Amino acid sequence: MKYRYNKLLFGNEEGLTFEVKVPNGKIIKLKLSVVDTISDIHAEFPTVLAGEYAEEVSVYTDKDGNKAVIPKGWTVSGVPNENVIFGKDIGMVIYYIPKEKVSRIDWNNKKRVNTLMKTYNQLVWKPVNMLSATHTLDGKHFNEKLGRMNYRNEKFSESEYYEELERELAETKKSIDQYGGCYITRYKISKDKRTGEPRSVKGAYPWTDIDFPTARQVAASMAKSENFKSHLTYGAEYDTRLKWAIETGTVTKKEVVKDSTRLGNYYNNENYPDKIVKTGEDGCVNNIYGFAGNLRELTQEKNNELYCVIRGGIYYDYGGICPVAYRLYDYPINDYSGTGFRATFYLW
Repeated sequence: MKYRYNKLLFGNEEGLTFEVKVPNGKIIKLKLSVVDTISDIHAEFPTVLAGEYAEEVSVYTDKDGNKAVIPKGWTVSGVPNENVIFGKDIGMVIYYIPKEKVSRIDWNNKKRVNTLMKTYNQLVWKPVNMLSATHTLDGKHFNEKLGRMNYRNEKFSESEYYEELERELAETKKSIDQYGGCYITRYKISKDKRTGEPRSVKGAYPWTDIDFPTARQVAASMAKSENFKSHLTYGAEYDTRLKWAIETGTVTKKEVVKDSTRLGNYYNNENYPDKIVKTGEDGCVNNIYGFAGNLRELTQEKNNELYCVIRGGIYYDYGGICPVAYRLYDYPINDYSGTGFRATFYLW
């Protein structure tokens, strides 16, 4: 017999089978059909292929039949390991490339693709609907696909490591329930030297020496479309990214929770130079660079009313002391020289 806690059911969950005892004592099996809400949403939009520019909100289907919603004005990568949604060390990447340039791109030319990575903003799709429901949004019930994990036995309460389901996070959850996932900046955010605008590109030093309120404002400014929003990553979104990496088999839970040395720029990783390195040089997991090490990461998770929560480790940390799941906290008004940040994007 199969049981499931009481919750809304969405497209990728299997049908539920129940054993029911009827009045004559006979036991029969009933199967509950699940309405595929996500597929219904996908059917409303036009399709777009790998390497194509989305003229409007569109749906992309990868080689395995998995789907993602592509925002207007973005292009699905034409590089094979950048246009598959779920798999080991795989993530679907979209680029913000001007329409007139997309048709001339040779996605098989590594030098050309490297130039694209250094020039145009990139996001990675997190297929949240494909993950197991073991996260928490309320700190009590671990039955969500989007949510936090107390990987290092942190106490979740109203005053210690908590996160309110406020407007931005609630909107993200609703968007994920509708579309199956959300996007995250491929790199920690950097600042364009010429314009000062925030960017998610390769080959730049991450934006540091920034306080929490400013980082939150910057992250919220990155999505400029009426149906595409962005915000500074929440703890729930950070931990969902870690769970995605574990469940695809790219990393182990031990590497996330106990020792992340192999995954990025740490003091005890001999492959790095004992200093901050540029984006794209700082370790890559599921096409997300800077997954662990190099810089810590600001989030909107909280500890007490006075503190904001920072995750992971920096280049001078040991990967076994400050792995990617590590939590610490500080005053929001402080500038953090050893901390970077990302933005989460979602359709609305």
